[in-house]
Amino acid sequence: MIKKAAFISFILFLFLPAFLLANGLNLNSLGSRAQAMGGAFVGLADDYSAIYWNPAGIALFKNRYFGFYGVDLIPSGKYKLEIPVAGVGTLTVVNAKTKTKHYLAGLAAFYQPLTENLVAGIGVYVPSGLGAAWDGADFAAIAENKAYEWRSRIGVVSLAPAIGYKINEQFYLGATLNFNYGSFDIATHAGSATIPVPPYKIDLGQYEESMSGWGMGATIGVLVRPNEKISLGATYRTRSTVKFKGSASISNIYLLGLNKESDLERNVTWPGWLAFGLAFRPVDRLTVTADLQWSEWKTIDVMKTDFLDPNWALLMALSEDDQREMHWENRMQMRVGAEYVLPQNWAIRMGYYWDPSPAPDTTMNVLLPSYNFNVLTFGAGYALGDLKLDFGFEYLMGQERKVSYVDVMTKPEYHSAMPGIYKMTLIVPSVSISYRF
Repeated sequence: MIKKAAFISFILFLFLPAFLLANGLNLNSLGSRAQAMGGAFVGLADDYSAIYWNPAGIALFKNRYFGFYGVDLIPSGKYKLEIPVAGVGTLTVVNAKTKTKHYLAGLAAFYQPLTENLVAGIGVYVPSGLGAAWDGADFAAIAENKAYEWRSRIGVVSLAPAIGYKINEQFYLGATLNFNYGSFDIATHAGSATIPVPPYKIDLGQYEESMSGWGMGATIGVLVRPNEKISLGATYRTRSTVKFKGSASISNIYLLGLNKESDLERNVTWPGWLAFGLAFRPVDRLTVTADLQWSEWKTIDVMKTDFLDPNWALLMALSEDDQREMHWENRMQMRVGAEYVLPQNWAIRMGYYWDPSPAPDTTMNVLLPSYNFNVLTFGAGYALGDLKLDFGFEYLMGQERKVSYVDVMTKPEYHSAMPGIYKMTLIVPSVSISYRF
């Protein structure tokens, strides 16, 4: 009878919610102007990124309007695994840094007024996208002394037809349909298995998984502008269940008499999102914004994977590796921002937001780590008639996380966690161009 190492659970199933980890992975700062203002944009929503933040803002547009936003996420992570050794102290087994990688994302939107009060639009944007890539040699000590690949890449693309309606000069409504395409690719060491005959232990080799799928949801928003100084907004984005299909492979699993590959299916529910925003203009040229943004992460609770190869399915069912407990919690982001318009058509912007992780230590791992982030933002914009150029920048400072080696070895709830010390920072530059016809 095969007895797999505890590590194999992490390898096979840590990727279940790959595109759904905390807002540190979700790109909740679409549009360079919104990004530079800390993503506190739900109560303002007066540029082309409104299709994401608050579709009610679409009703403000009086002319044809096009905007494009490109962003580059550059993570920098560190991971150290230290094992306590009796009489010696601690032994450093892994001391690794992520490779420098660029994860590109963006948004493009076009709007067309249909009547004086009705505006239609369509947008394509990436609400989630990130990943990690490590030097496999750094993990050789926990991978049978071999330099296997350790990498992940996640992305979600949304196609969103939208409409906005102006009830009067104070009240605006908007809605979108969201057709969500999700994909991710990962690779890591597959762990080892023990067998009752020589050599008694088998290195399972390289694990790889590639999946994609579609889901559907909607966004509704309202914008209230009681006077020229105050604007209030609210947005609700529904859940979206993405039905993933793909395949997994373990390079040496044939040594156990199993097929090298198996098709698999997995349904994952993208959480709902509820946000409230305020924009205030205390003096001419200055706009101050603040948002509360709530994510329904409790939808990520227990994940189930269907392996279509019957032998894989039996093995995973016997080891209970066809499902994984996540037990995430709902989280609230707090965001603030400001914009000051200078003479000569320049604007400067800055902001801050707090992005708490919904994931407990029991799900922590090196390919898709989750952190509490303090985030500083700033940027600038220039208007040349109806043409606008905007630049934004985010600096995300992840709080260090420690997962106890003793807890992972002794507590069943840690069976899918990787013990160690985790650190992460990200820099996120962006550029936008928009034009009103």
